[in-house]
Amino acid sequence: MREHGFNMRSKRFAARAGREINYDSFITEWPETGLVVIDSPGDPRPSIGIEAGRVVEMDGRRESEFDMLDRFIARHAIDVKCAERSMAMDGLGIARMLVDIHVPREALVRIFAALTPAKIVEVVGKLNVVEMMMALMKMRARRTPSNQAHVTNKREHPALLAADAAEAVERGFSELETTVGISRYAPLNALAVLIGSQTGRGTALTQCAVEESLGLRLAFLGLTTYAETLSVYGTERAFRDGDDTPWSKAFLGSAYASRGVKVRFTSGTGSEALMGHAEGKSMLYLEARCLKAIKGAGSQGVQNGSISCIALPESLPGGVRGVMAENLMAALLDLELASGNDAMASHSEIRKSAKLMLQFLPGADFIFSGYSSMPREDNLFGGGNFDAEDLDDYNVLQRDMQVDGGVRAISEEQALAVRRRATEATRAVFEELGLPPVTAEEVEAAVHARASADMPMRNVVADLEAADRLLRDGIGGVELIRALARRGYAEIAGKILTVQKLRLTGEYLQTSAVLLPGGRVLSAVNDANDYGGPGTGYQLSARRKAEIDAIPQAIDPRRVGQVSGPPPVDVLAPAGEALPSGDPLDVVIAIGPAFGERLRETLLGLRHEEVLAALISGIEQEGMRPRVVKIHETSDCGFIGHAGAQLSGSGIAVGVQSKGTTVIHRRGLEPLNNLELFPQAPNLTLESYRAIGHNAACYAKGEPVLPVPVQIDNMARLKYIVKTTLLHLCETGCVRAVGAEQMVLNARERAAG
Repeated sequence: MREHGFNMRSKRFAARAGREINYDSFITEWPETGLVVIDSPGDPRPSIGIEAGRVVEMDGRRESEFDMLDRFIARHAIDVKCAERSMAMDGLGIARMLVDIHVPREALVRIFAALTPAKIVEVVGKLNVVEMMMALMKMRARRTPSNQAHVTNKREHPALLAADAAEAVERGFSELETTVGISRYAPLNALAVLIGSQTGRGTALTQCAVEESLGLRLAFLGLTTYAETLSVYGTERAFRDGDDTPWSKAFLGSAYASRGVKVRFTSGTGSEALMGHAEGKSMLYLEARCLKAIKGAGSQGVQNGSISCIALPESLPGGVRGVMAENLMAALLDLELASGNDAMASHSEIRKSAKLMLQFLPGADFIFSGYSSMPREDNLFGGGNFDAEDLDDYNVLQRDMQVDGGVRAISEEQALAVRRRATEATRAVFEELGLPPVTAEEVEAAVHARASADMPMRNVVADLEAADRLLRDGIGGVELIRALARRGYAEIAGKILTVQKLRLTGEYLQTSAVLLPGGRVLSAVNDANDYGGPGTGYQLSARRKAEIDAIPQAIDPRRVGQVSGPPPVDVLAPAGEALPSGDPLDVVIAIGPAFGERLRETLLGLRHEEVLAALISGIEQEGMRPRVVKIHETSDCGFIGHAGAQLSGSGIAVGVQSKGTTVIHRRGLEPLNNLELFPQAPNLTLESYRAIGHNAACYAKGEPVLPVPVQIDNMARLKYIVKTTLLHLCETGCVRAVGAEQMVLNARERAAG
């Protein structure tokens, strides 16, 4: 049986087994443990009971049976005035309202403020992912989409943190989040990122994701301006394992806000199952409880989208749809949405990109709650779904779809300049404040580094002692501003001062607030989402469209293939009208109308004189006489070869377009029928052209011919189609109805061939 292959594997199945997607984990549903995204048998049915303005029954539980989450939601997150009316509405009817352009966002926000967690899940469960995207486009709080970046590195190097922060803001990121491998580094990291965030364009809020008491101290010192580490869970046991309650989280949120620090909470599908406390409920139902608790706690927003747990829901059927549903639920509750897409979601580039599209296309307040602005290996948040080396891809996606993804392309020169300014400012501040010095070598390394492996080692002990001193001595934003001003960095100092002033006014505590140049704030108050169908809501301005379109890789098509000045001297010289020949040794090399003049190289970059020399060499090796003829009447390769064959004494001609596409033609054959065709010009080398000349001569002599091997490159069209089009446009522009002209290749060029 083995000899006949009965026990052998399919080679195609074996090849697919090694694909990236098959390194991801996939499981079947197990509802009793919470390993189900939606519609667990343990999920309650929606219900509400209100007596004397008080919720006494919710989602199948009487008040006496409420756990702490039920009590908190019932007291603080249900609009009791509208609850009975809204809960009585048909779930499918509400779902249809979400995609109805005639139903305004404000009306839906009022409805969802009065719904219980189970009712919210019932409604979003009626929507497919396309409908969820339509709903998110209408329901996000702020009209203008934005983005947040991670800024970390494994060596906790302050110069590199400042450089990466400055470049991220220059690229358009509105928030920067850093964290630490060693918690004691936090003050130094926060200081460096703050400096970078206000360099150049300088319009970002910053945070340092650390333990809450330390996070509060950094915020009080003015070294950070927002926080999002307030985690919320959907079951009582999971909350207790976190040593917290909804009330303590609400208190903590108010502590940040009281000091002018923007705050949003964090939740996400799968966290309760991961902790072993899902209580048989679906991931989406538990997330609805989290979001209701977050709303009741008074937070202006939430970071959700499964975040660190993403691989768990994605292992289950409908996992990506479930993540999209939780994002939508946040927007339905009028919360600022930072929609995830930060933690590594898949080994598969296809799957990662497909998941991203659910938030990228409709837009979110923050499409990433942490785009890895540095290479993935330096991301202390656990990788990064997209990183610094994906930025060109991301910019092209924006350009392809004319979608504002909250990022802009910058030139290498811009990046280097802003990185240098940030690192030099950091060096000056460290010196002014008596911190361990940042050397000139470290500045240069940070300006040009790919990752922290390119950075010199620092004295870790000295840095940690300096970080401790910052906290002990209360050195914060005010001291930083003074240090920058004293050392000649007044513009950075002024921007940090502006942010500190905004803390006093509380302007960026409004829902979905981001900074703009000049200390202005954009939020759901002055930039409310007003989408109501085509032609409404956020539209790309002419300026933003131009910014999205102008990626550095885009070249001016008018310049491709164009030359200035005369052609190289004596490469090709005209020798009169080309006439039919009666010489049986005559083999014509028919060239396109732009060959050697307007265009001088093939797609592969071979000079035209080299190509002709190779063809001539191949023909002459077989004792035939090559004749170069320029065809002016057509730019089509088949017709160039056909025209050459009519002039050839042997009846054989080689037709060559200026971009290098080549054909061997015989008189008597139709123009699109030929002896040999070589359509992929980028795969033709000088040796290929020499072999083509050899074969043409053999055809002319009537000898058996082994066709020239043709290399197939399936990526050639992708790589060269634009250049092909532009070169062919140029050649077509040279077409004129003047017949054919005999050309002579300079003897020196022939010898070189």
